[in-house]
Amino acid sequence: MSDGVGDAAAPSRGNLQDLAASRRISVRSPDLLAQALVHRSALNEAPEVGLASNERLEFLGDAIIGYLAAQYLYFTYPEFSEGEMTTVRAALVRADTLARWAQSLDLGRHLRLGRGEEASGGRTRRTLLASAFEAVVAAVALDQGLEAARLVLMRFLEPECRKVVAGQTAKDAKSRLQEAMQSLRQVTPTYRVAETLGPDHDRTFVVEVLADEDVLARASGPSKQEAEQAAAREALARLSR
Repeated sequence: MSDGVGDAAAPSRGNLQDLAASRRISVRSPDLLAQALVHRSALNEAPEVGLASNERLEFLGDAIIGYLAAQYLYFTYPEFSEGEMTTVRAALVRADTLARWAQSLDLGRHLRLGRGEEASGGRTRRTLLASAFEAVVAAVALDQGLEAARLVLMRFLEPECRKVVAGQTAKDAKSRLQEAMQSLRQVTPTYRVAETLGPDHDRTFVVEVLADEDVLARASGPSKQEAEQAAAREALARLSR
């Protein structure tokens, strides 16, 4: 049997067992793992009756990964608002991220593709790799349970999450508030000077930050820019509460 490179034949059972062992993917049923690596382009060229693509597993895996990522964020970062968790989760489950995780598992080499998809570089295509990763997570969950799928996912999600959160924290408060409000309400915050206090040489600016017409927070500072940042920080703090 071919290893699936260059034609629509599936990887051998031995190759799949090697994949499972070398990448620490626990499966009792090799057939589930094999299906997770079947792209729909292979179906018209495959002789087996009843061969199915990985699309249903991909659907299930997408939901499982989203749930596990949300649960991890909920318990690990209790200070995060809904908007902040939404922003981080979006970065964790996007196709680029999942494709990188798939590459680290060497899933591209084990994909079962049609000849046309193979010739056009399907083994390195971002969307195919991301879908394969989702399907493999679903296969593990169906085969071994949700906790086994969590163990596979957390090897990738935990270090990725630390990087994403560090990047979010490094951003200024206005940028973080904008992302949070766009996630929560699909609006961009605006700022307005509510008051200017003190003499010209020692001004204090009081700034309000708004979403539509709602005042999210109010803060002051020695310049408009600093007052806006302070108002954004206060708005983020209120969202987290």
